[in-house]
Amino acid sequence: MTPAQALAALRAAEAEDGAPGLDQRRAFLDALSRAALSRAAAIADAAHADFGARSAEDTLLADVKIIADAAAHLRRNLRRWMRPARAPVPFPFQPARAWTECVPKGMVGIMSPWNYPVQLALLPALDAIAAGNRVVLKPSEHTPRCAALLAEIVTEALGPRMGLVVEGGPEVARDFAATPWDHLVFTGGTETGRKVMAAAAPHLTPLTLELGGKCPALVLPGADLARAARDILVAKAVNAGQTCIAPDTVLLVGHTAADFTRAAQEAGVGPTGTRVINTAQQARLDSITGAAGITWLAPEGIGLAPSADGLAREEIFGPLLAIQECAELAAALDWVRARPHPLAIYLFGATRAEEDAVAAGTRSGAIVTGRALEYAAITSLPFGGVGESGFGRRNGEAGFREFSNLRARVRHGRWSLARLFDRPHSGLAKKLIRRLVGQPPP
Repeated sequence: MTPAQALAALRAAEAEDGAPGLDQRRAFLDALSRAALSRAAAIADAAHADFGARSAEDTLLADVKIIADAAAHLRRNLRRWMRPARAPVPFPFQPARAWTECVPKGMVGIMSPWNYPVQLALLPALDAIAAGNRVVLKPSEHTPRCAALLAEIVTEALGPRMGLVVEGGPEVARDFAATPWDHLVFTGGTETGRKVMAAAAPHLTPLTLELGGKCPALVLPGADLARAARDILVAKAVNAGQTCIAPDTVLLVGHTAADFTRAAQEAGVGPTGTRVINTAQQARLDSITGAAGITWLAPEGIGLAPSADGLAREEIFGPLLAIQECAELAAALDWVRARPHPLAIYLFGATRAEEDAVAAGTRSGAIVTGRALEYAAITSLPFGGVGESGFGRRNGEAGFREFSNLRARVRHGRWSLARLFDRPHSGLAKKLIRRLVGQPPP
């Protein structure tokens, strides 16, 4: 099935069935959660095979449990989010009634990447279904076993009148991006995001782009270096650093690279249990590393390297952590501002004043103090980037609203003061209009 055929099939289903109501949406959310949970072991096995080696625990938490949590949060709050919201009516238009309502956008296309092959397909799908839309998923061709499981999950939970999966390689992806969806979601690299945006532009398709960036971890003078090093490494080890919100570069303020390296070596985080996805990604990592000296903390673990050349410029997206000493907080902020706005900034040992300075002096999708990465599992928080790290928000209420059209509704009364200004304008109306804007009468 081509993307265009999938879109046509779901448009025909919507024309016959209409948009799902509250009870139907809740049932679909429950079904997606159950279908993912029932395949938890199969998903872990498929991801392990697709990656060549992937931590089962990473998959179970980040590709299965997060789906169940998100579905439960959406289901619990959906009735409240769907309620129309009353809007005040200025006196001249009374006794009119006005309100806003969230209505489905229609057909949502979702292009998901390989690094979290189930999570990053189903999380936006859950938000879109909660908002009453139909969905078509295009999983990554780099994780074909997970893509096959996604097709099973969508078929079982949604059925062909609510959700479809289109599989294929780059040519299918190009067609998918150029298909006139009512909303298109893309998660992946910034350069590919630009191509997706260009492909969607002729149809003026609304977009949610979750892209990449260099997420810095600022270790400030007040930090417990041992604890900060361990927390950063724990986050970096998830999925072998192949995470858009993984700590990318450690900016050390008041600490030396040698001291941080020593603390990292003593942290005992160990192997990641996950491989770099393929030889092409490994070659990219090798090219941006260049001649940098890498200190490996464990076999098949995280490597530390000075932030220079390619490591300083490009998103790492792998099991390497760049280290940069900064003389003071101002220098660290200059480093952040010299690069595209990141998805997240992580702070360790920050005082309230330092935290406020970072918030005031930078732009990012999130600022997190004391830990890294796991904020994405807080289902009530919006998730997304700024500028080159993406735009639009998903998760929870933010995701519900992202995939809804906010429609204005007005019901006028039989008479109002505003009708005095109907044409033809009387002499009184002309005087009133000029008085309202501070002009002399005609």
